[in-house]
Amino acid sequence: MKMKIALLGAGGKMGCRITKKIKDIDKYDISYVEINEEGINRLEKLGVSITPEKEAVNNGDIIILAIPDRAIKKVSHKIVPWLKAGTIVIGLDPAIPYAGGLPERKDITYFVVHPCHPPLFHSETNPEAMVNWFGGIAKQDIVCALYQGPEEHYKIGENLAKEMFGPILNSYRITVEQMAILEPALVETFNATLIVAMKEAYEEVIKMGVPEKAARGFLMGHLRVEFAVIFGYADFVFSDEAMKAIKKGQDIIFKPDWKKNIFNLEKIKQSVEEISESVNN
Repeated sequence: MKMKIALLGAGGKMGCRITKKIKDIDKYDISYVEINEEGINRLEKLGVSITPEKEAVNNGDIIILAIPDRAIKKVSHKIVPWLKAGTIVIGLDPAIPYAGGLPERKDITYFVVHPCHPPLFHSETNPEAMVNWFGGIAKQDIVCALYQGPEEHYKIGENLAKEMFGPILNSYRITVEQMAILEPALVETFNATLIVAMKEAYEEVIKMGVPEKAARGFLMGHLRVEFAVIFGYADFVFSDEAMKAIKKGQDIIFKPDWKKNIFNLEKIKQSVEEISESVNN
């Protein structure tokens, strides 16, 4: 018997990626839900038809919320009362569940998956895969969490997640809280902020007279080497002179308590709640 899936937001950017991945898998009977005209047109080009939301949700064994973050709280509170007991609801971001924004219902499952995107260091040789930033063509890792529900539902969710985001290198089981530590804390609050600072530093040296192409080539080449050294991909270490420059930079750039201010569960919870409130207002 085929597993019935309701894919909400099927014609959006993420929804279309998922649609392309799973629409031809024979073991699934998929209902595609989309209200945006542009999204409906995208789905028509993929050869799939639209199902009314309530019909799709009422019949679904699995509900995939491939909808914008700003709509998750509103949509989930609308559809969850329609679900039959034992339904698996799959979310693609930890913010709303971690902030407690999902409706409470003990007889359904909440499963969360988030793609890691293709890694910086990879073995891809296909030109299309080499510029596939989000994954789906290039191999990537995923992280999965069973927020609530029976243990046997974890494997069902993980197997579907692998098909949604494949090809997959590794699938890691973590908690929703750990997912929130990774995003927003690690990759947005910290990493993205540093990369913005790198861009600003790059622009600053151009203002000082360094030719733009020379600055870009120098920066990008050194970033690759520095990532390889710091994360252990390379079989050598920085020189003593480079280590002195790093220490000096740390003293100038970072506040002494920066780790406590970013990687603090109370602050992460606050950050996620702020994100949740902003996307639902």
